[in-house]
Amino acid sequence: MRKRLIQVFGFLISTLGWVFVLCTMAMDFWRITQLGGQGGSFIIKVAWYWSNLWKDCFTDSTAITNCRDFPVLWSVTAYVQGVRGLLMCGMGLGFFAFIFCFLGMECTYIGGAEKMKDKLLLAGSVFHFVGGVTDIAGYCLYINRIARTTFADSLQPGVLRYDIGTPIFLGLVGSFFILLGAILYAVTVYRLIIPKSREIYVYGNRTYRDPRSGRQTLYTGYYRPSRQYGSYVGSGRSSSSRISQLSRTTPERMSDRNAFV
Repeated sequence: MRKRLIQVFGFLISTLGWVFVLCTMAMDFWRITQLGGQGGSFIIKVAWYWSNLWKDCFTDSTAITNCRDFPVLWSVTAYVQGVRGLLMCGMGLGFFAFIFCFLGMECTYIGGAEKMKDKLLLAGSVFHFVGGVTDIAGYCLYINRIARTTFADSLQPGVLRYDIGTPIFLGLVGSFFILLGAILYAVTVYRLIIPKSREIYVYGNRTYRDPRSGRQTLYTGYYRPSRQYGSYVGSGRSSSSRISQLSRTTPERMSDRNAFV
């Protein structure tokens, strides 16, 4: 039950993160700057210059907006093209991650056996994590471009110093949600990454290990006899008759001998 709740919570968190990232692709004001607006007249003249991934725009104090759409795909500024590519790659990975995680969740009745569903969920969590890191890289590339211009000592004429807009922060929050959802998914299937160790049982002065295969008995291949019967390691056959007889010892006889000791 706890595993199912964690998976559902991870599903909701990761889905909300991808919705945030998808919304930022269409939002305005990725970067914005303001010119004017300082007194001396009854009519305060102010202008806002802002941009997103698809256009540059100008809005004046009368709320009239003029925009210039970016030209064809291969003539866009390099860093804008890079941000577009990183975000689209991240969303592509998120699409496959959504499918894998939906099939691998415990609350769904498709995807195969439990072990197969865990593998699908683990693959989906990896896709989520890589997609979230890709989105963060895209936002950081855009922030780096703005910061280089804003904190430059001198700028060429006509170059403006922009501030970071709301979509950048929303996208970073969404990327964090995606990474959190991927971690929650991975927590529920961590046994695939760290297999369960074999249990060790101690009877008196002898030690027995729980075998990995269900075909082996508790004592087959893991019982180490005393020196009077020679050395016996592993479950293979030995040329010594005493060792072969010892390997055929049933659990009942061994328990009797242990009780006698």
